[in-house]
Amino acid sequence: MAEGNRNKCDRQRCCIPGEMAENWFRRFQYDPDCDKEGDVRNILLIIATLIAAVTFQGGVNPPGGIWQDNDDGHSAGRAIYASHQIAFYVFLVSNTFALSTSLLVIVCLTYRFPLHIEIWVATASMMVTYASAIFAVTPHESVRFRYVLIAGALPVICRCIFQMSGKLKNKLSLNA
Repeated sequence: MAEGNRNKCDRQRCCIPGEMAENWFRRFQYDPDCDKEGDVRNILLIIATLIAAVTFQGGVNPPGGIWQDNDDGHSAGRAIYASHQIAFYVFLVSNTFALSTSLLVIVCLTYRFPLHIEIWVATASMMVTYASAIFAVTPHESVRFRYVLIAGALPVICRCIFQMSGKLKNKLSLNA
């Protein structure tokens, strides 16, 4: 980054408190002229890791906990929240979607890093662990698992479609 550009960035981000209150949103937005790519990648990795941790924990330990006994028509080891079928279903689908999206971001941002194969293996193992945990705590009659599986696969499918359409667009522009 050129020195003049760095000074411009420092001036833009250095505001007096009154101006900062008015422009806080713009102050913290990504600026390709000022923000280093490595710093942006690191921030995205931190955010994706936090999302993965929270969503994994939510799937393994569902809100409300699990039943401890087999009384009143429920089974020990099943999610208490599952008694609210629609709410639990929405939770499972959106939590799975968030986890798989954050894991995809982690895998994409660490591609070609040292040990990236190990990161892929760990990520896949984490998804299998998550899936087995939600299958274990979810009463089978309360949710259609195909939608949970679609929510888990959707981010990867979308990324593949975006990648292929970008390559196709580039190929068509080179041929024109």
